[in-house]
Amino acid sequence: MIDTSVLGQYSFFDGLDQDQINKIIPLMQEENFESGTDIIIEGKYNDRLYFILEGRVAVLKRGIVLMKHGKGDVFGELEVLDVDPVEATVKALAATKVMTLSIDALGEIFEKDLKIYSFLLTNLARDVARRLRYMDNRLTSDTHFTEWS
Repeated sequence: MIDTSVLGQYSFFDGLDQDQINKIIPLMQEENFESGTDIIIEGKYNDRLYFILEGRVAVLKRGIVLMKHGKGDVFGELEVLDVDPVEATVKALAATKVMTLSIDALGEIFEKDLKIYSFLLTNLARDVARRLRYMDNRLTSDTHFTEWS
């Protein structure tokens, strides 16, 4: 059983009070993955986002590790925001426990409590922005500025 009192410290739940978090938890499902398991597979469809309770995962595109996530991180958010096929594989690097929130459950939150829904989407957008900055920095860290004339 998850200790919901600690969830507010993680970015996905940022800005939500304990009562609001308690409304979300029944809509989430717990899943466990063994080390080496592909949780999400590049090119397939994904209909949920994953919040890591324990463990670590790697995000791989065409076999290249893009980033790693651990406790408190969320993945699968792109497919929840945009229902295209998955852009990268997510593989468990260790035994990993997650809570998942399906697109349908997110829709239920939208219908029942627009304030909670707004916080969750804002938090997901912030996480996506942080990852975009990280990838931009990673991509440009070994390149040199070229002056155009």
